[in-house]
Amino acid sequence: MGYVPIKGGKAAIEAAEELVRYFRLRGGSAPLEVKQIRDQMRLAVDQVMGEGSLYAPFHAALALKQAEGDTIEASFLLRAYRSTLPRIGYSLVADTREMAVIRRISAAFKDIPGGQILGPTRDYSLRLLDFQLVEENPTHIKEFLREFASKAGRGEDDGKEEVLPSFPKVVDMLRAEGLLETPNKTEEAEEIIDITRQPLTFPAPRAARMQAMARGETGGLMALAYSSMRGYGNIHPTLGELRVGYVPLRVHHRTRPDEVVTVGRVLVTEAEVIARMDAGEDGIPRFTLGYGLCFGHNEIKAISIAVLDRTMRTGSKEAPAEDEEFVLYHIDGIEASGFTAHWKLPHYVTFQSVLDRLRRAQQVGRKEEGSQ
Repeated sequence: MGYVPIKGGKAAIEAAEELVRYFRLRGGSAPLEVKQIRDQMRLAVDQVMGEGSLYAPFHAALALKQAEGDTIEASFLLRAYRSTLPRIGYSLVADTREMAVIRRISAAFKDIPGGQILGPTRDYSLRLLDFQLVEENPTHIKEFLREFASKAGRGEDDGKEEVLPSFPKVVDMLRAEGLLETPNKTEEAEEIIDITRQPLTFPAPRAARMQAMARGETGGLMALAYSSMRGYGNIHPTLGELRVGYVPLRVHHRTRPDEVVTVGRVLVTEAEVIARMDAGEDGIPRFTLGYGLCFGHNEIKAISIAVLDRTMRTGSKEAPAEDEEFVLYHIDGIEASGFTAHWKLPHYVTFQSVLDRLRRAQQVGRKEEGSQ
């Protein structure tokens, strides 16, 4: 939405901006370093990168500092910054089977090739406040890192890059047995549009839906996916596999187009959910699959995307989560927050018009009542 606020009150606006800085600094504590936010608020940074649609940990951390921890505002700042950057090209399709895994679990199978890797997670711990963090200082951190390195059989800082394992996909086992649907050839052949340059049209191709969800707001995606899980829809999935890890980022060489260059690796979260059985073109029932992938470590978002990917392919619009137009128009946190926040802008003229109509209606009503 392109709302233009009324200009005026420059001095008041500048004072309001100065007050924002004052309220952030008035406590007298040492200012947060951007590096601290990037390192120690990693999940918030990852959420902002995903919703801001730009993989830039430093800039996401800076946006969080500027927004005083408001992830929606920080995502807005990051996406605005992204719009100023030149588009230098497109990466090649990444195969997540090459993912260097830091976390990998399956709720569908206990024993999977390579085993369950819990990785960094709070899933199995009690939600209790840790008051030891109040007294945490650099000495405690160094001591913990030294003990952790010793347990892992590494020097405190041996300078070697950690080698992370990769694993086959769990769902490939089901597909090999003919128990899982095969990829849709029509969807694979679709031209991949860039929704940052082309507006969404409906029905939207799956690639456009996945792009919109990848930069959607985590809470909005979760709410819609949860509605289907609770029965407002027909998809109640099982988590086939959840992965968190690094995938290689490859591009064509700028001066030698036939040469492929690996320019780095990107942390992503990937979820594949196994959903209800459907009969294929051959009439044989098979499991169906929902897929989700997003920047950074954000498991709730990836699972929600996977659920909604499947709900929007039911061919029904009986539930909100099954209506792609409803879903895709309501998951963008920046769009939604902008429209919600615009009510704070002046609406003097429109409200006065409503007041005039109400007063006239009341006058007419009183006259009719008096004539009876």
